Amino acid sequence: MQLKFGSFPVVVVSSAEVAKQILKTHDHVFASRPQTAAGKYITYNYLNITWAPYGPYWRQGRKIFLSKLFSSKRLKTFQYIRVEEMRSFVSLLGTLSGKPIMLKDHLSRLTLSIISRIVLSKKYFSESKHETSVVTLEEFQEMLDEVFLLNGVFNIGDWIPWLNFLDLQGYVKRMKALKKKLDRFYDHVIDEHKAKKERVKQFVPKDMVDLLLQLSDDPDLDVKLTYEGVKGFTQDLIAGGTDTSATTVEWAMSELLNQPHLIQKAIEELDGVIGRERWVEEKDIPQLPYIDAIMKETMRKHPVVVLLAPHLALEDCDVAGYKIYKETRVFVNAWSIGRDPSLWDAPEEFYPDRFLGKDIDVKGQYFGLLPFGSGRRMCPGYSLGLKMISSSLANLLHGFEWKLPDNVKPGDLSMEEVYGLSTPRKSPLVAVLKPRLPLHLY
Repeated sequence: MQLKFGSFPVVVVSSAEVAKQILKTHDHVFASRPQTAAGKYITYNYLNITWAPYGPYWRQGRKIFLSKLFSSKRLKTFQYIRVEEMRSFVSLLGTLSGKPIMLKDHLSRLTLSIISRIVLSKKYFSESKHETSVVTLEEFQEMLDEVFLLNGVFNIGDWIPWLNFLDLQGYVKRMKALKKKLDRFYDHVIDEHKAKKERVKQFVPKDMVDLLLQLSDDPDLDVKLTYEGVKGFTQDLIAGGTDTSATTVEWAMSELLNQPHLIQKAIEELDGVIGRERWVEEKDIPQLPYIDAIMKETMRKHPVVVLLAPHLALEDCDVAGYKIYKETRVFVNAWSIGRDPSLWDAPEEFYPDRFLGKDIDVKGQYFGLLPFGSGRRMCPGYSLGLKMISSSLANLLHGFEWKLPDNVKPGDLSMEEVYGLSTPRKSPLVAVLKPRLPLHLY
């Protein structure tokens, strides 16, 4: 459908067939992004991958992400970090046996710890008040929450430019305040990395910031990677890999706890493939089709990004018999496509079995399921995201018995969402666990 938001035409795509035309057939026409206040203030004047306009800078950035930062070889070198943090995660959960816990808090700490070590070499946040660090874990999480919120808000100035200076909702003021906090954090991180680089004669990059700083000195790059660009890319890496993974696993566990027989089916697969003598490793995931089906069904029913980040038409284009004019903002509604009854039987039902034996992937080739988008603007970090989601979900189910608190019965758990750039639960999932495997086996 076409709408008019303020000064701009907006097209909302809610079918897989038209999404394929936008994201594949005419991908080159819709490969840019509109300019927004969030892009200007939070992503260093559009210097990250998410909001950069289509052109030489974005193409170079995408190439860096795919060939340097998220190559299979690079992800393999960071596997030990994912293993160590998963071990720490399950050990902590083991100490909370029998107590109601807010699962998302622990999942967020896990994903944030993994991403921080991969991107920054270490956790630049302290987990208790007694530790000294740049920020506390709570402050770091608050910054990330604000990044997601402000990237997803309907800011009037973005749609009616002549009202921009009034900042009627106060969002730009919040964006500027957030940018100061982010600057303070990233300046500290990059200064430490630069100092380390200058101390070591034969410098070998140890993390993603090291790689970006090395590239910023590369005279052969088509477009100079500036200090601000390094900060923009670093933010992409941290924000893109944390909240999204934790939110997906929380939704998966919510749906499973509402239907305990699905947990039983997953456990039968895990016991049959893994056995009760060890925890799940990343190499086991291809042998766990039901875990994979749960993950896909969660992404279908609860896509973390319900409206994919807006695309901008670079020229006039005919799509499915309709004329879409240059400068039109195009939103692909992943939530509606995932619940389209012409694509999915009983779309409101959480039914992982629908994916068993089906060749449906989440990597942008099947347009009925687009958790990471598709085409040129597809999320470049999807491979790391899939590893973290499937590994944490499999170990939660294999290592622990789960139930809802005594005052909540299966089937009664609320599934209300909160809409922003990401779409978490309205009320955090509270669950009770009991170890199922000996923790020392991990």
